[in-house]
Amino acid sequence: MASIARIPSVPASKHSADLRDRARGALLGLAVGDALGAPAENMKPSEIRARWGRITGYVAERPAGTDDTEYAIFSGLLLARHGSALTVAHVESAWHQWIADRDEGPFRGAGFSERGTLENLRRGLAAPISAQHRHAWSDGLAMRAAPFGVFAAGRPAEAARLVAIDGSVSHEGEGIYGGQAVAAGVAAAMTGASTATVVASALAVVPDDSWTARSLRRAVAVAHRGERAVRSAVVIGGYPWTDLAPEAVALAFGAYAAADGEFTESVLTAVNMGRDADTTAAVAGALAGAARGAGAIPVEWAAAIGPARGSCLPSMEGHHVLDVAELLIPENGEKWGAGGRVPPVPETSYGAGAPDARRDPYAFAYGVPSDADTDALGVRS
Repeated sequence: MASIARIPSVPASKHSADLRDRARGALLGLAVGDALGAPAENMKPSEIRARWGRITGYVAERPAGTDDTEYAIFSGLLLARHGSALTVAHVESAWHQWIADRDEGPFRGAGFSERGTLENLRRGLAAPISAQHRHAWSDGLAMRAAPFGVFAAGRPAEAARLVAIDGSVSHEGEGIYGGQAVAAGVAAAMTGASTATVVASALAVVPDDSWTARSLRRAVAVAHRGERAVRSAVVIGGYPWTDLAPEAVALAFGAYAAADGEFTESVLTAVNMGRDADTTAAVAGALAGAARGAGAIPVEWAAAIGPARGSCLPSMEGHHVLDVAELLIPENGEKWGAGGRVPPVPETSYGAGAPDARRDPYAFAYGVPSDADTDALGVRS
């Protein structure tokens, strides 16, 4: 693997309006892909064909994003608050405040990596030990990686650095590499780079001999032969879990390459390959949306995406991916985060005895918690 410090940046557009359109395209594309792919999750192509023929649009009565969209909003809000000053402590505190320590009963959604992470956090474990569970290689970081590419438009190495900080709470090894590939790819796509450059940017930030890199190379090498060839090149036949980061990320990039970055075909190719279809289509949609802008997304698909329902993360209810896009690429070059304005954050429910947190919701949600904060919320070991 080349040193990340030596990975060249991709020149980004100097026009903030163009960047904002690409930011909207990336995150709206993620949500659209998620909603399109959700009904086909964990299905084989033959099962998809038997039920719907070829999926060419929404097949759910009320299409909506799943955990992929809601966790992307979560990471986007966190990144907007801290920018390049993001630390592991910020991420860990946000996991506690927005997810682990909420008094809402059993955790309601998301994949195995999130469940494993929350079990560890609720036991009092901290990063990186919180990421040591049986599904640290899942695509749970890849599904929420696009905001990092949006924020670091034209800077794939910075996108990869930041997403690894986010992922250190929940993932290790191939799980981190998958997130880095997606973040770097979106960062390159945000410049309008060619499909080949987007793929090269993704490969440049992960080890050459990693499972993620090998799968990604195999997928794009056969992309010109269509979705069946892409799927055959990377899917682990007979393996029961479909959320493998190396597989899902490779399928997403393969779908994107097969369509040469065209939005509709990128997403539909990913959906119709099945497996972890909501995540693969979300990633393909983020890549294509960043490369082509929000105008490339069919109007009827975009119109169906409303504010998050909070079906997986209740704290994200009411937040829209387009609002997050605006926070990550503010108008007139204005910066959020350290030294800049503070964006809005979700409503939170605080434990008894935490009046300081109620007066200043950023004090715990984003900062390093004091002993008094952690004692009040019951998160100290």
